[in-house]
Amino acid sequence: LVQLQQSGGGSVKAGESLTLTCDASSYTFYGYGMAWFRQAPGKEREGVAAIMTGDKVTYYTDSVKGRFTISHDHTRDTLYLQMTSLLPEDTAMYYCVGDPTKRDLQKWLLSTPDPSKGYWGQGTQVTVSS
Repeated sequence: LVQLQQSGGGSVKAGESLTLTCDASSYTFYGYGMAWFRQAPGKEREGVAAIMTGDKVTYYTDSVKGRFTISHDHTRDTLYLQMTSLLPEDTAMYYCVGDPTKRDLQKWLLSTPDPSKGYWGQGTQVTVSS
């Protein structure tokens, strides 16, 4: 089920930037965890970045540290993923998710997510060409 509305994404060249947006205004996530996951064809869905919407603590998977920034606008209840210095290996379908049960962000990103749990966006494609 599509519960969160995503926008952004597209096709860019390596080294360029994109920003993804996730509108979570239909739900109350403030004080809980939100995250971005991605899935490339033939691969498992993997965690990219996560944030606690209350205290703004963040965690990133090693491959995107220093290049991606996750943020949350409390007023609009909107989640963002700013992606810079994009690489071909960043090519994937990106999904946002909110889950009030998540507290350990590192553990969450390293887990295999259950798409039936939490509130998920519809996904948006990011394609990076060399």
